[in-house]
Amino acid sequence: MSPINIEEKFAAIKEYWHPYLIAELNDNYLKLAKVKDEFVWHKHDHEDELFIIYKGTLIMDFRDKTVEIKTGEVLLVPKGVEHRPRTNGEDVHIMLVEPKQTKHTGELVMAKTVTQLDWL
Repeated sequence: MSPINIEEKFAAIKEYWHPYLIAELNDNYLKLAKVKDEFVWHKHDHEDELFIIYKGTLIMDFRDKTVEIKTGEVLLVPKGVEHRPRTNGEDVHIMLVEPKQTKHTGELVMAKTVTQLDWL
């Protein structure tokens, strides 16, 4: 058991919208990602997603509303809810807590889909 330096881990991330693993807890992963601009509409049929905003403001579009999540805030996206994360052009650093089996873009497969998660 050793502390994890979150700043160092974020500094090692060079690409946007690519989640990296930093910890495993029970049947969940703690992931880090840098995000910028717009991601894709998607949903996770069987898994909830917990977004923790480490730096910046994440905008989460839902089909019926839009929510802003700021530094130090969290947002739970329930399973089955279609959503699209995005930013207003700024670099946003996010932490995600998700079940291990959660697929990056749900059942959608596209150019931005990450199928192999790497450890930092």
